[in-house]
Formats: sequence, C-alpha cells, structure tokens
Amino acid sequence: MTSHVMRGRQGSMSPWWALAGFGAAVAVAALLGGLGVAGTADEYQSLKQPDWAPPSSVFGPVWTVLYAMIAVSGWLVWRRTGWSSALNFYAVQLVLNAIWTPIFFGFGQYGLALIDIVVLWVMIGVTVWKFRPVSRAAAGLLLPYWAWVTFATALNASIWLANR
Repeated sequence: MTSHVMRGRQGSMSPWWALAGFGAAVAVAALLGGLGVAGTADEYQSLKQPDWAPPSSVFGPVWTVLYAMIAVSGWLVWRRTGWSSALNFYAVQLVLNAIWTPIFFGFGQYGLALIDIVVLWVMIGVTVWKFRPVSRAAAGLLLPYWAWVTFATALNASIWLANR
C-alpha cells in the first residue's frame, strides 16, 4: 500500500474513534433537522401536498437509516485517504442537508428550501462521483440517500408551487 492509502489509518486516531466522529457529525446534522421539525407534523399536514406525499411518520425512520449510511460512507473514504478533497464535498452536502429543515419548517421559506435541496442533490452527486474511485462501497452507500433526496426535491417543489 502507498502512504497515500494509509494516511487514514496513521496517526493517533483509532479508526473506531474516526467512525464515531463521522457518526457525531451526521448526528449533528440530524439533530438540527430534528430541532427544525419538532412539533411541525401539524404544519406539514396543513400544507397543500401532492397525493403521493408520505405521512410525516415516514421521515424519521427513513432518515435514521440514511444518516447511518452517510456516516459509514464518509468513514470508509477517510480510512483510505485521510481527510481529502472528496470529504470536503461530503462536508458541504452535510451542511446543506442540516440547514434544509430549518429553512423549510423553521422559516417557512419553501422556495429557498427548494434552492438548498437542489444544490444538496448536486453535491450528493459530486460526492458519489468523488467517492467512487476511492471506495465503491462508500459511493454505493450514498445512492439511497441521493434517491431519497431526489424524491424530497420533487416533494419540496410540489409543496412550494401549491402553497405560494
């Protein structure tokens, strides 16, 4: 193995502590989202929505699984490269993910949230593209997330159009 490949394993940080760090970063994004939706089930139900909109109870379980996959994905890349440019894109998409919920629910800015989620969708795609040469597994773990954000983007657009 080259030293470039080993960088993620070198140093004083255990790989398991690194996984915990990725889990913590994703948990912060989830917590921000959770705080943004606390008590908003009634608001969500009161919006004009398409017939295909899921009930609010679906989002928690789906996001729990997706956040776990996102954390492991980032960790797999870190294990191979250490902190790399691919992980910069990962970090940006995580921030965009974290701020969507406060924009949509906290501020009720459905159009601004739509812009955020479109940029998020692009950044997930770039992250998948950057992760694939490093770890196909890491890139693959992001595909369900990308698919869900595709669905969420369509839902956000539909809600924005119906509630303007």
